Amino acid sequence: MGIHNWTKVEAGLFHAFHFQWIASLSTTLNSGCLPANYYALPEQHSAESVPDVLTLKISVPTPEMHTGGVAVAEPRPKTRIVQTAEADVYAQKANRIVVRHVSGNVVAAIEIVSPGNKSSQSRFDQFLDKALKYIQNSVSFFAIDLFPPTPRDPHGLHAAIWEGLGEVCESLPEDKKLTVASYETGMELTAFVEPVAVGDALPDMPLFLDSNRYVTVPLQATYDQAWSVYPAALKPRLQ
Repeated sequence: MGIHNWTKVEAGLFHAFHFQWIASLSTTLNSGCLPANYYALPEQHSAESVPDVLTLKISVPTPEMHTGGVAVAEPRPKTRIVQTAEADVYAQKANRIVVRHVSGNVVAAIEIVSPGNKSSQSRFDQFLDKALKYIQNSVSFFAIDLFPPTPRDPHGLHAAIWEGLGEVCESLPEDKKLTVASYETGMELTAFVEPVAVGDALPDMPLFLDSNRYVTVPLQATYDQAWSVYPAALKPRLQ
């Protein structure tokens, strides 16, 4: 089963699916995908969070709890677009993590874009500002955008993020205007981007735990799990 056309339904109906997908992603990451000393939690809402977005946060407990390894980035992840930022992207980076969880430091965040994130310039600017803060503070960022570009992001979400960092972005293919992107932070910033379209299967993507270390997130499998419990009465509107 490929990506559905979520522009066919109201934002609230996507939000219901969004909620299930976040739960599926969190469960999958905590069921052997992540090493034993990492865990995933749906993000609690905060004053800086966009109200209709839940963020998956990966936190690290104390060092003595380390009991497992992580996937090493050899070979490097392969996506259709790979871009590396210039070193001065990190000129404003502070020695702290802006986003925290009471149980540990956040090392990565997953955001599933909702229609509300693009509904106005101010809402989009809020979302973009949060994404840039994650990246500039060495929190690996992972974005899933199943909605087409708007006047707020005419070249797609990755272009908006990349240009917000002062970089020049490659154009998305004309036939694939939806985006999945994973950002590896470290001495330099690398973006792994897969353009997708309605009907495509979602790719497995790297989620970086630190520089050069990642786990693979099964996006299509978790999407299918969320779809399997989506209300049957609503499914015909998307098929």
